[in-house]
Amino acid sequence: MSRVDTENYRERIWDELSKVARPDSRFHWDFSSFICDFEGSEECSDRVLQMDALTKRGDRRVFITPDNCLEDLRFKLISRGVSFVMTTYGIVRGFYELDSSKIPASDHRYAATLDGFDRYAKPVSLDQLRRGSPFSLLVTGGSAVSSNGVRFGKGHGYFDFEWAILSELGLTDKSSVVVDVVHDCQFVNEVMPAERHDVAVDWVVTPTRSINVDQTTRQRGQVYWEMVPGTEFERLDVVAELWALTKEKQP
Repeated sequence: MSRVDTENYRERIWDELSKVARPDSRFHWDFSSFICDFEGSEECSDRVLQMDALTKRGDRRVFITPDNCLEDLRFKLISRGVSFVMTTYGIVRGFYELDSSKIPASDHRYAATLDGFDRYAKPVSLDQLRRGSPFSLLVTGGSAVSSNGVRFGKGHGYFDFEWAILSELGLTDKSSVVVDVVHDCQFVNEVMPAERHDVAVDWVVTPTRSINVDQTTRQRGQVYWEMVPGTEFERLDVVAELWALTKEKQP
């Protein structure tokens, strides 16, 4: 899909989304700056909580993005004692892990916010991450998602890059389930082409339904290093760390 086509979809969907969105105190209705919360996101949370990738995960971990529409899900995970890994500020500061068992019950709701996450979460290096178990469940929001699981967010590609990094670390595999939480108006009932760095999702979860997308042919995520120069990812510490770890594995 061309950049023009993507922008056209975003504009059309954002117009519909404005009718059900919950404004952000920092960005108000500027959907190009944040992934908004929306009416019915609580029902989305309950659907995700019932997924086998969460309830039958064993010792495997959970990754969740900082999107506004996932705040209720983060709260419910914390309340159930489920720890998770997350990034904030466009992966500028790297990965953080929240140990839900260490958060007092009175602060469960606060810890689910970005400010609360900053207070309670601990930074983890890529080396520390790769020494842990793989991820069974990865949950993100987005601006829109197609019937074949191709999603697009604000246009930065943060989640695609996070997936690529985790995959390079050996922390995703064919049993890792990727979920996109969106409002019904953000679901595009069309097949859309994906670029090689896009991660297609296994489930689209809306307030009214859960849509399974067959991704058995999804390729392993990877960082395409030739695409990094000239992007906002180029100067990130986490990218330099991944590059060093990649070089370590080479003979």
